[in-house]
Amino acid sequence: MTGFARREGGDAKVTWSWEIKSVNGRSLDLRCRIPNGYEPLEAAAREAAPKHCARGNVSITLSVGRAEAVPSLRVNRDLLDQLVRLAGELESRADGKTLAPARLDGLLGVKGVLEVVEEEDSGDETAARMAAMRKDLQTALKELSAARRAEGKHLKAAVETHLQTIEELTDKAAASAEAQPEALKARLKSLVEELLEAVPALPEERLAQEAALLAARGDVREELDRLRAHSAAARELLEGGGTVGRRLDFLCQEFNREANTLCSKASDVELTRLGLDLKSAVERLREQVQNIE
Repeated sequence: MTGFARREGGDAKVTWSWEIKSVNGRSLDLRCRIPNGYEPLEAAAREAAPKHCARGNVSITLSVGRAEAVPSLRVNRDLLDQLVRLAGELESRADGKTLAPARLDGLLGVKGVLEVVEEEDSGDETAARMAAMRKDLQTALKELSAARRAEGKHLKAAVETHLQTIEELTDKAAASAEAQPEALKARLKSLVEELLEAVPALPEERLAQEAALLAARGDVREELDRLRAHSAAARELLEGGGTVGRRLDFLCQEFNREANTLCSKASDVELTRLGLDLKSAVERLREQVQNIE
């Protein structure tokens, strides 16, 4: 099932944004993109996501940015003291030559005397930030679930439409002359008469076996009963809610198996056409079921 959620947050120093996307998939495929330094949040995401998504390709991305701050400067006093001593020594060795005294701005301009210091976060700040990020992650996952549930309502209506089509085609197949017991008896009688006229004549035991086999091959009522049972089971799953995608996927396989058997048994053009229409309807149902969690 598809869905999208975005949740933004921040504190005095850092801003962040969670983006979660999900697209259709047969199983849960979770991918996380978490910046360096925030690895514990990936573990939290992988633990929390399956509680909200059972199927689909889910992508979780965390973007982090630091708020601009006025840089702090620190004087490297050891280096500055060395420069001052060195300036004094040079003045004493000037041999009467006039040397301009060392100026403070010149000393501070020497590389390494002034250092830009990045303020490090305290342990409490880091812990509070990670807790806030986890909370926003949970909120984003809940929003994703809400989006997927909204899509699920539309998918349920589509699935019910396809089930109705399958049920209507099943009823038409049951009403066709080929599926009626009288038609089956007449067809079986004709086939048995052909067997009786076979040369050389078949033994009675073999004749009974052939007749039973012909009867089993020509009777599609069992397949029609199973199609109705699968349809009822699918509707029960839809009404029950929850994660039903895999079970509906299994029912689609059973629908398709019965439709194939119906086509293979049919000797009537009309019943064959209905069987092919059933296969087409089952395929459309299967395509929708792939999107359901």
